[in-house]
Amino acid sequence: EVYGEFGSGKSQVTHQLCVNVQLPQEHGGLGGSAIFVDTEDTFRPERIDDMVRGLEDDAIEALLDQYEIDGSPGDDETMETLLEAVLDNIHVAKAFNSNHQILLAEKAQEIASESQEEEFPVRILCVDSLTAHFRAEYVGRGELAERQQKLNKHLHDLMRVGDLNNTAVVVTNQVASNPDSFFGDPTQPIGGNILGHTSTFRIYLRKSKGNKRIVRLVDAPNLADGEAVMRVENEGLKPE
Repeated sequence: EVYGEFGSGKSQVTHQLCVNVQLPQEHGGLGGSAIFVDTEDTFRPERIDDMVRGLEDDAIEALLDQYEIDGSPGDDETMETLLEAVLDNIHVAKAFNSNHQILLAEKAQEIASESQEEEFPVRILCVDSLTAHFRAEYVGRGELAERQQKLNKHLHDLMRVGDLNNTAVVVTNQVASNPDSFFGDPTQPIGGNILGHTSTFRIYLRKSKGNKRIVRLVDAPNLADGEAVMRVENEGLKPE
């Protein structure tokens, strides 16, 4: 789970992962395809274009080999063909409300299981953002229990996709401000304990100077809490 306020780079992370997952394993990828469930109209093919062009030359060459495209990274026509191949391996679905989002998770399970026999099986499922529709449709304390029940079911559907297909599941989450906190950072992820217990890794993004973002590991079963800095550039996400 990746959470943070607007503009902190959550959607950038999901876009970058949809590119990186397609790289061969020796270049840090999984040699697979991606499913992107878009709830806030955030998916941008042109951003994928920037990120593919922003890869290191040897990673681009590895992708060209993988997709059996002749040519060099400097050639425009070759890059256009490569971009088409990369986009072909990102299955994008737009969710119009929370019920539709839940149906799409079931559909994602079908697509992921069918793809396991193919050359590029689904290796990542991104939901950007997990909570937007639930937050908009279930307002006030009276509807909180129902919202959490539906969210819980949806999360378990997503986890099933991951467990049955050896697929990573990445969700982005919005934040709310906690007015009671006098000290420290008042932003908290929404979704309550249900989401907190279900996410295996929780990552908090916050803005820093210019294009820098602070990436904080809040919770992980096998890693200590820590922080790192990344830059959001035209060519994608780069380490500081």
